[in-house]
Amino acid sequence: MASYRPVTSVLRCLDVLAAVNSLSGRASLAEIHRVVDLDKATILRMLETLAHAGYVVRDDDTRLYHAAGKTLQLSAGYRAHNAVGAVVSRRLGDFRRRIGWPSDVAIRDGDAMIVVETSREAGPIFVNRGPGYRAPMLAASLGLAYTAFCAAAERAEILEAAARDPSPWNDVARDRLRAEALFAGIRAAGYATMNPAYMARGYDNRISSVGVPIRDGATIFACINVLYLRSALSAEDAAAALVPPLQEIAAALAADLARQSAPFDTSLRSCSG
Repeated sequence: MASYRPVTSVLRCLDVLAAVNSLSGRASLAEIHRVVDLDKATILRMLETLAHAGYVVRDDDTRLYHAAGKTLQLSAGYRAHNAVGAVVSRRLGDFRRRIGWPSDVAIRDGDAMIVVETSREAGPIFVNRGPGYRAPMLAASLGLAYTAFCAAAERAEILEAAARDPSPWNDVARDRLRAEALFAGIRAAGYATMNPAYMARGYDNRISSVGVPIRDGATIFACINVLYLRSALSAEDAAAALVPPLQEIAAALAADLARQSAPFDTSLRSCSG
């Protein structure tokens, strides 16, 4: 438990830095403002602070902000779960060629799902969110699927943490009866869909996803999604066309990971805390 209240300005600065990373290549002040729930004057002050510290660089010609190489130092002590990514990557390419849409595989990393492997490529559905991207637990289909199928005690822990975050996709965490109904529905359906507020903020309502857990009995190794253009598929058509093959590859990946479960046990427990 924390001994002191969090420093709000530090949290805001970290939110802005995370936005710059997620919008790499097009991080204008307006784009960051769309992602981060802060006024532009505050965002600009945070950007100038990050630039002064060497974590952000501003291109004077394009007026865009980019993450500087110094940000790599922030992850120097973190060891991504490369073993999980290496196992699932063997099937993701073939899966994309089979269904025509890209997928992400992610594991829980505290208050978010961190992408460990992806089949996203340049094209109309490409979004610059590769391995290392963290999606809030109750925002993307990956985290919603994980939360629905994990143990009740872990789900309560996820909801407690999410309830402290004012992001609109966390509203459900502040209403436990609504939350339990949501997750019971996901378990009954066998899949989760992207939260509408996250879809609007992160994807301009152009892209949605369906996600399922990669699990062996009670053990959830990871989750996998399929992203699709809403202009091409309705939510109903996406569920009908994508969920069965998604569940099929999830079962295959679970079997792959179960065969190599020993190397993953410690890392998976550490990312669930």
